[in-house]
Amino acid sequence: MEAIILAGGKGTRLQPYTSDIPKPLVPIGDTPVIEILLRHLKKAGVTRVHVAVNHLAHLVIAVLGDGSSLGLEIRYAIEDTPLSTAGPLTRIADLPEQFIVANGDILTDLDIAELFQFHAARRPLATIASHVRSEKVDFGVLQTDPSGRLTGFQEKPSLQFAVSMGIYVFSREILRYIPKDRPYGFDELMIDLIARGLPVMTFPFSGYWLDIGRPADYERALRDVDTIRAFSKGSI
Repeated sequence: MEAIILAGGKGTRLQPYTSDIPKPLVPIGDTPVIEILLRHLKKAGVTRVHVAVNHLAHLVIAVLGDGSSLGLEIRYAIEDTPLSTAGPLTRIADLPEQFIVANGDILTDLDIAELFQFHAARRPLATIASHVRSEKVDFGVLQTDPSGRLTGFQEKPSLQFAVSMGIYVFSREILRYIPKDRPYGFDELMIDLIARGLPVMTFPFSGYWLDIGRPADYERALRDVDTIRAFSKGSI
């Protein structure tokens, strides 16, 4: 199996932790978050990883090298201009019929091999790992009818959403729908595929998952270090 890790973002939302280092290199324990992801991919059977880099690319390359210390082959797709979350895929040649794509800032005990097998059995253009997340609304929420009359009220409810975990399996055919050499996001790609009536599947997952894009989530990861150490087999 091959994987692409998207590691080119500036990590603006994670300031001040990303003032001097790119987001994929922020440490959990003594280990960069991207290294924990790489070890998890290797455990699933991945042998080659393409890392798409832009912001502070030289630091990511210096830390990961050619991947030999992790038992992987790592190649780099260097963006001279930011291409968002789907655009970098068009810069990578000779991808296999099916491949994994992951954001470089996620922590999860998802069985990636099972996700890959799910996709391979059904062969949609994309399979999105999904997770139910609860968000508390810090306001009283009103329900009204068309005339404006109040019909319901909830004080600071918690709402649940199925969200993308930032890890996917793509079929190579999906590259036909990604424009080259311009920024193009995963959100745009999904909306375009839905509009065309093309098949996209979801893979619900209820285990551990954390996207460390915000300070509060990174701080939770630091508190969860023992949990993360357990599912990463002591690699941090």
